[in-house]
Formats: sequence, C-alpha cells, structure tokens
Amino acid sequence: MTRAPQFWFTPPDRPAFMARLLAPLGWLYAAGTALRLRQPGYAPQVPVICVGNLVAGGAGKTPVTLALAERLRERGHAVHIVSRGFGGRLEGPVRVDDAVHTAADVGDEPLLLSAFDPVWVAKDRAAGVRAAEGAGATVIVMDDGFQNPSVKPWLSVVVVDAARGFGNGRCIPAGPLREPVPAGLARADLVLAVGNPDARQRFQTTWGADIRVPLATGQLQPLQTGMDWQGQHVLAFAGIADPERFFTTLRGLGAILVRGEALADHAPLSETLLRRLETEAATSGAQLVTTEKDAARLPPHWRMRVLTLVVRLQVGDWTAIDAALKRLGL
Repeated sequence: MTRAPQFWFTPPDRPAFMARLLAPLGWLYAAGTALRLRQPGYAPQVPVICVGNLVAGGAGKTPVTLALAERLRERGHAVHIVSRGFGGRLEGPVRVDDAVHTAADVGDEPLLLSAFDPVWVAKDRAAGVRAAEGAGATVIVMDDGFQNPSVKPWLSVVVVDAARGFGNGRCIPAGPLREPVPAGLARADLVLAVGNPDARQRFQTTWGADIRVPLATGQLQPLQTGMDWQGQHVLAFAGIADPERFFTTLRGLGAILVRGEALADHAPLSETLLRRLETEAATSGAQLVTTEKDAARLPPHWRMRVLTLVVRLQVGDWTAIDAALKRLGL
C-alpha cells in the first residue's frame, strides 16, 4: 500500500486544487463504499473487536491490535487475531506459523502478531473468524476490516494517526478517506488517536466536534531493550505508512541518522536493495536499522545484520477502552 500524496493532508479548510478537481470521483468512491457496507455479514458467536481506520494506508492499527490483545489476554481471555494478510499469497483461512510461513505467505503484520497470539490469515474475513471460533477463541481482534461488511463486529475501534488526522476530509482519490468522516464515525464505538501530545491536541482541535463517541489516546514508545542509541550512526529504512515518523523516533533516541530510506508500505526487501543499503552503511560507518514490521519481511540470513527498533502503544488512560470492553462482558 503506497503512501498518500501530500495534497491529501492539506488542512480541511484549504483543499488543494487537485483535491477539488478529483472531488466528484471521491463522491463516487464514497457511494460505492456505502453500498458495499449494506451487504449482510456473518454474526460471530464470540466477541469480535474490529480495529480499523478511515484513511487509506496505516494509522497504527497493528500496535493497537497488540495492545488490545495483551489487555484481553491479561484478563484470562483466549485471544485470536484475524487478518486479511496484506501482501501474502495464501488465501486462507490458515493459522500463521512463523516456523513455516514467511511474510510472502501471510503478510508482514500477521507474522509479527503471531509471536503473541494465534493469528488467522483469511482473504474471506468471515471464514477467518469461523476458524478462530472453531479453534477455541473466546474473543477475536480483527486487524482492519472496518469497511468490509463480511463480519458484523461487536465493537469497532477507529484508529487515527493524530498528526495526519483525516487529511483534507475528502475520499479517494481526492483525499485519503475510504469513506466520509461522518459516515465512518457513525459506525464506530470508539476512536483512538495515536500520536504525541501536541499532535493529539491539534487533532482534537480540528476534528473533535465531529467525534460523538468516546475518544481514547495513546503514543507509540520505543521498547526498552537495553540498546543504547545515543550517538549511534544508523542508516534506517522503512516500508511503513509514515517512514519519517520512524526516522524522527530514532533521532529522538539520540541516534545519528546518516540517511533514511523511505520505501512504499509493505515494499518487498530484495537482495539487491539490502546489499545496496549495507554497502552504503559500511561506507558511512553506520548500522542498518529498520522497524519491527519491516524486519518480518527480511530474508532469514539478513536478520542478524539489521537492528530492529521495537515500539509499543502506551495508553495513558484506559478508562474509555475498558468501559467499551466491559459492555461486551470482557
């Protein structure tokens, strides 16, 4: 999934010329989404929590999925995760096994998530939910699928990158939205804005009046692994929705960023690319470093040659989330 053009993220009161020009196509896209969402879906037998977003590309859904699954696991629930497996070749439903599957089989995010909970990859999400139910799940976290009508979730969490918000407020291709903000939020049970305090404040100032459901906030924080990044020369590469956020995090830890290679979201990590980056790093006296999601796509013989910066979602106040889980009996 490629990164959004910058004009998508101009302030909503000053849409770019291209966005205005493409607006009629955005209306058609929104109408198509609304029509698709009217289709009947599978009614799961156990609670299904959908972690989705309104924009194309990433917003932090995977860290939110991890955090929710951990919260539920700590309460004694048998948590299973269902994912479409973006970028993977397997149709499923198949349970991810990191000893057997690669990112090319099941996608990078499911491979990452499988280290924590059982993960089912299924292009047909309803089939994935049924498989998880049959395997003993007492609660299912569905990573993405908010605009997919095949499963009727018990709870829907809309994740927002607070720094980008809902962009210019327009639908694809005029903007980043998969559906209009009012329509999407009308189906949401909770909004979770992810970003630093300043970004969260700007998001609430810009979009707070549109949010009529509980709003929770969180921030991605590097996991303390004992690695001292201070003064470390690094050449970073990232194929995520917002590579610059990763580069900024490294700088914030005190690393000296020789260069950052921004790749398309889920971009393949070819031998040619990795050798080029390794040569450049060696010439610069730098260490190669990447994100946890990108590390899942590394060929096995590269994993000891590239450092991984691991981040986790830190939720300052779980009150709104816990209240939503309590309504489900969780």
